[in-house]
Amino acid sequence: MHLIRHTPFLKAVLWHSLTAFGGPNGHYGMMLKTFVQLRKDITENELVDFVSFCNMLPGASSTQTLTLIGYKRGGIPLAILTLVIWITPACLLMGGLSFLLDYFSDMAINTDKAQHFIQPMAISFIAFSAFRIFKIAVNNTITRVVMVVAAVATFLYFKTPWVFPALLVAAGIATNFSDKRIPQKEVPPKKIKWGNLLIFLALFGVAAYFSETATKNNWPNHKAFNVFESHYRFGSLVFGGGDVLMPLMYEQYVVRPITKRILASKRDVLQMAHRDFLTGSGIVRAIPGPVFSIGAFTGGMVLRGDNTFLSQALGCLLGAIGIFLPSVLLVLFFFPVWHNLKKYAVIYRSLEGINAAVVGIMLGAIMILFKATPLIGEILSKQLIGWLDVAVVVTTFSLLQFTKIRAPFIVIGCVILGLAYSFM
Repeated sequence: MHLIRHTPFLKAVLWHSLTAFGGPNGHYGMMLKTFVQLRKDITENELVDFVSFCNMLPGASSTQTLTLIGYKRGGIPLAILTLVIWITPACLLMGGLSFLLDYFSDMAINTDKAQHFIQPMAISFIAFSAFRIFKIAVNNTITRVVMVVAAVATFLYFKTPWVFPALLVAAGIATNFSDKRIPQKEVPPKKIKWGNLLIFLALFGVAAYFSETATKNNWPNHKAFNVFESHYRFGSLVFGGGDVLMPLMYEQYVVRPITKRILASKRDVLQMAHRDFLTGSGIVRAIPGPVFSIGAFTGGMVLRGDNTFLSQALGCLLGAIGIFLPSVLLVLFFFPVWHNLKKYAVIYRSLEGINAAVVGIMLGAIMILFKATPLIGEILSKQLIGWLDVAVVVTTFSLLQFTKIRAPFIVIGCVILGLAYSFM
């Protein structure tokens, strides 16, 4: 009965999971519109705090942020339910892709036009989020400097695994050189649940032990142990989101199995074809939801060779659980710790720099998206589609800023526009 009163919130989470395009930075803009402005589940300051905190942890940052929103509303039970609803649609799509790969590979080229306006829309969501957070987080010289440095560093070193935590730590240090900014009041301490951290560490060790033992002794279905261990390891150690996760997965499942050392040892390791991995990594960016849902795809693909439906389905399930479980265990353990630390002046002053760095990271992401899109070239060559992209960016931002239209309906409008363009 306790969770029934949160049904409207969970419906909003489901809508968000079905329409959240654009990766973590785009997701933040949608969260700001849905859970802050329209539903008022949290305040803008709380969202900024959640985003800053989650960017300092490994794992899926937008997933962790949404989990914290559920945690703030209804504790751990609602946090877990929020997580499950958020990841399920994307994981089902990516898991299904592992069964229908050949069909979707043939269709991938034909869907490019239909997805065309997703990227300009994502730019607007990130810009909207950065604009709103800017008004809260950037209000003096040091925070302006931090924002600019973070934006440039993000643009130049976006695919470097440690760039985001390094920026946030450096920004926190920078704003501690002044002792003028101190807490106005102490934050009441929260009880720390050590069990979450113990579970995280125990699973890490146990998964590694059973994975290695199963492979060495050639246990029946030993690859299932390997799937969970490798995905749990990715979810535990990856900083920087999908752009860092993809190269690591590629090395693990495509490059490593054909190295001389592995071939000489004749170990039966997890393996995927180069073409299959590229297809999955491309499609996961074109669907709504977390990029880490690619774990359901890779888990299914590496067990596809067993030629049984149940084995492949088990791979999808283990891949999804393994890659998301560390994120929720870490965020639910460290958030009470973070909450308690905020009562100290040094942490309070650090938050000023960390929040400014988050704005800079978003600006850097916008520059990267502009670089990756042919928008400028299309405009200079006087192509109509270039001007339509500009119109989508401006219109989306205006709707977010000046109207109460819900983010999912804006996304649906852009998808419909893309489908119309695909018939041109």
